[in-house]
Amino acid sequence: MPGRPRLESTSAEKGAHRMDSGWTSYFFWSTVAGVVGLAISAIFAGIYRMQRALFLVPYVTVVGCFLYGYVQFVHLDVGNLLSRNWLWGVITALLVGFFMVRNVLSQPGSPRSRGPRLFLDFVWFGIIYGAIDALFLSVFPVLLTWQAFPELVNTTVGQAGAALLALAASEFITLAYHAGYPEFRNFSLVQPAIGNGIITLAYVLSRNPISAVGSHMAMHMAAVWHGPDKTIQLPPHYRK
Repeated sequence: MPGRPRLESTSAEKGAHRMDSGWTSYFFWSTVAGVVGLAISAIFAGIYRMQRALFLVPYVTVVGCFLYGYVQFVHLDVGNLLSRNWLWGVITALLVGFFMVRNVLSQPGSPRSRGPRLFLDFVWFGIIYGAIDALFLSVFPVLLTWQAFPELVNTTVGQAGAALLALAASEFITLAYHAGYPEFRNFSLVQPAIGNGIITLAYVLSRNPISAVGSHMAMHMAAVWHGPDKTIQLPPHYRK
């Protein structure tokens, strides 16, 4: 009697399956992130026109839950992620942060808060807002790409391809999120796309999230110091 057919998949079939699931994960999570970002800015800034301090409550809460859910879903080792190449992350954060701060200071300034209120603005608008922006718009799309296509990091060509995919996901999420703000529904949408693209690239090159989080926080803190009412890095702004 003939033997039973073998059901094991070949290595090529397994590789193709991993690539298919990688693309599925990449597009699924990118799309969900884009929808989440667009919904938050369109609803709470576009419709309800919440002031910045109040707007950050739903933004930080929803995006924080989304990022926590992704970390749990992929079983990400956050400690290992932060410790790997940490020195390059710090150096890159300082270099990129310097240029981000210079860009902020080149814009028209406006009055800033004083005393305890200024300290609270630094914490709420600078540290927390800057960190959640960096994690959502830069760190998440890069991690998503590396998680979806782990085989690409083994070759120079593959690493270049992964970098392009990571930048594409970052730009998509950035554009979707900022498009919900009334102030960015025109050509000015290019400005956050360029700035955040540079920050994302810093993370891709350093391979440590400190580069993105540190530089983004520095940019937001500079915007607080220079005046939140006119610096584009601290939306939302509303025409009076």
